[in-house]
Amino acid sequence: MRIRRIEELDLRDKRVFVRVDFNVPIKEGSIAETHRIDSALPTLRYISAKARKVMIGSHLGRPEGRRDPKWSLGPVRSYLERALSLPVVLAPDCIGPEVEDLVQGSDHKVILLENLRFHKEEEKNDPLFSRALASLTDAYVNDAFGAAHRAHASIEGITRFVRKKAAGLLFCKELDYLGQVLSNPARPFVVLLGGAKVSDKIGVLRNLMPKVNTLLIGGGMAYTFLKARGASIGRSLVEEDRIPLARELLVKAEDLKIPLLLPVDHIAAPGIQEGTIATEADIPQDCMGLDIGPKTLALFQLELRKAAMVLWNGPVGAFEEERFSHGTRSIARALAEHNATTVVAGGDTVAAVIQAGVQDKIAHLSTGGGATLEFLEGKKLPGVQALEEEP
Repeated sequence: MRIRRIEELDLRDKRVFVRVDFNVPIKEGSIAETHRIDSALPTLRYISAKARKVMIGSHLGRPEGRRDPKWSLGPVRSYLERALSLPVVLAPDCIGPEVEDLVQGSDHKVILLENLRFHKEEEKNDPLFSRALASLTDAYVNDAFGAAHRAHASIEGITRFVRKKAAGLLFCKELDYLGQVLSNPARPFVVLLGGAKVSDKIGVLRNLMPKVNTLLIGGGMAYTFLKARGASIGRSLVEEDRIPLARELLVKAEDLKIPLLLPVDHIAAPGIQEGTIATEADIPQDCMGLDIGPKTLALFQLELRKAAMVLWNGPVGAFEEERFSHGTRSIARALAEHNATTVVAGGDTVAAVIQAGVQDKIAHLSTGGGATLEFLEGKKLPGVQALEEEP
């Protein structure tokens, strides 16, 4: 099975529905972080240069099938108009007579449809809703990799009613980089996993472990592994019910002869808001580990510098707090200075790279959260399958 790329689709004088993932954080009526929108701009520019009409569809937040002004795409429209340097009109809805009039009219070329999830039928993948979306368009382009793990009407259902379909530039880029991670990583291949919980990464760990040359584990999830090894972790975050799994994975890494490196020192504190201490492998009973220490940072950086390809998912500390951001930001800068092909996945990890100011020096910042993890677990994504065609 193959997926048609947008460059293979004839868009001249066509009405094009493009599904994007503009589920961005909104604070006080403004967009707080624009990475997902910026990543889709090349596709939108490509389509708008060729098509007669562009209908942009996205969800935002969790309005639970009800119209809620809090989740309107109005702030996105304003940013998008500036970013594209084109007039962008926000439709009053995503289906219905008013939307159809906008699409049929000649006044507006770029139309941002209102939040798809204002209709409960979107998440239910309702065929009538899918057909209504399809009736607006001659061609369908999916550039919403971040939502590709959802069998929703605008992701999966619409493709049953639109003959001409393709993946957008961002969608293809995601598949290219993440596909390389799974099937043909450059060697040595180093994976760095962080974040809070082992349970979030079980599938990724199991699927990638036979493929990696070195596995580095930091962040909150490291303390479950450290406790499984018998280390004293104080009051650090731990998933007690996952300790047997951590032992199993440690044994598996040993059987596969894969170095699995855990923190050897820590920046700890009694609490997020309290004074910090530097500690060696064992953490005092009244403290919790909140960042990797300098020895661990040096150890991780040494391994990353050996890599030809790196996958990084999950911060190595509580980087939202300035005092515990050093490890994560230092990893970001080290990867930016190294010439390995680096793929960064996960919203927090991408945010850390952007905060470090090195996003332009990383090969690929994935826009997918759950979609990326499921893809790396080896699962089939509905949004990907919906674009597949017979050769």
